[in-house]
Amino acid sequence: MTATPSQPYSPLVPRAPRPVRRALVDTLTLMALPLAAALALPAAFAGGGTRRWFGGRAESQRAEAQAAKDAAAAAFYELDTAQRDLRISIETITAVDDSPAARRAVTDFEAVSRRIDEVSHQYIEAVDAHDLDRDDLEASAAVRARTELTKAKDELANVKRELDRFEAGLGPLLGKAETQLARLAPAVERARQGLLAASNALDTVRGSGLRADDLAARLAALAPELTKLNQGAGQHGVPQTLERAERVAREAGAVRAEAERLPERAAEIDHRLVSLRTRAQALTTRSEQVEPILSELRRRFAVACWQDLQGVPDQALENVRQAELKLREAGVARDGQRWPDATALLSTVRALLNSTDESVSAAGDRLRRLNAVQKDPQAEIERTRFAIRDAQRLAMAGRNTPDPRHARPLDESVARLDRTVETLEGRHPDYWHFLTELEGVREAVARVVSQIREERGAGH
Repeated sequence: MTATPSQPYSPLVPRAPRPVRRALVDTLTLMALPLAAALALPAAFAGGGTRRWFGGRAESQRAEAQAAKDAAAAAFYELDTAQRDLRISIETITAVDDSPAARRAVTDFEAVSRRIDEVSHQYIEAVDAHDLDRDDLEASAAVRARTELTKAKDELANVKRELDRFEAGLGPLLGKAETQLARLAPAVERARQGLLAASNALDTVRGSGLRADDLAARLAALAPELTKLNQGAGQHGVPQTLERAERVAREAGAVRAEAERLPERAAEIDHRLVSLRTRAQALTTRSEQVEPILSELRRRFAVACWQDLQGVPDQALENVRQAELKLREAGVARDGQRWPDATALLSTVRALLNSTDESVSAAGDRLRRLNAVQKDPQAEIERTRFAIRDAQRLAMAGRNTPDPRHARPLDESVARLDRTVETLEGRHPDYWHFLTELEGVREAVARVVSQIREERGAGH
């Protein structure tokens, strides 16, 4: 233990040898204390350490050196803890990110770690070089120990500050990595649950008598992906595992949705088969009515009014025949539960019947329109003149003279109308040409109107 001298040292009194000096001090101390205290001292000294009692200066230097040693130890522990924490952050980043920035962070961390190793080695050497518990430690040795340990502490603190600055710069990379890691476990679990739900939905569908072979094959194809998910991100990488989990969940969800909709899809195909068969039969009846319409067109109007309709009856019958053939194929696909094939065939049937419907309707519509224009061609003429006059008023609105870009096509439309009206003066006028020409005039006028409005809208 360390004793405090009871008398100040005087250079005029020669120092006694160390054992004698200690006995003298003990005796003087006992004489100066009350009896009760003196009787208590032997017990106190008997419980102390074995260190010899030095003067105040040596013990003060020893205490300062010990304080420097403790401070260096604290700095070393703090740096070591920070390095361990940062190594975890670096491992988190490298597990997720393989970008140039992440690779650069690893390189920088290795450089900082080498610097940490250097100052740690210096600290350990300083600690090993000085035994502050020695009984004969001199003041000069304590001073050297304090100096070297303080220097080691300062170096440790400097490197700690470097480490802190480096860690602060990792914020964006670490945040991104932690976000992906936080997404990983839920994503893998969603994938597993999605596969389970798809499997259950498929079992339910099969229990209702539907095979769903294509869906079963798609689900089976996901089995290797599930194996890789179970092997974990440590083997396959976090980004790859996260992408795989999201893809598996998405595909399993699609299989589940289609499986759940399959009974409805089968019922829908059954309904379409019946509906399209009925429509094909109706179009067969309507196609038979085209020939009488053509006969009336031939009898009353010029050849140009009906010549393009000559092939409608035969084409309509052929289309219906093809539609009925495809319907039978669709029925076979439905019975075989080849749902994509059945759907594609029904789409083909619908397109054939739509085309037939249009062509059959075109014959009746042609006769109706020709009858109307033969009875009153002036109605079509006035309708076209009104469209031209309306466009001319719009072109002149807010102007003294029209823009040539607008006036020219409108003037051409007037001339085209006049020429078309003149075609009605013959003995057998081409009323169909008359109707289509006036439609062309109105379309040209509508384009001019649209152009004027767009330009004025842009001007605002």
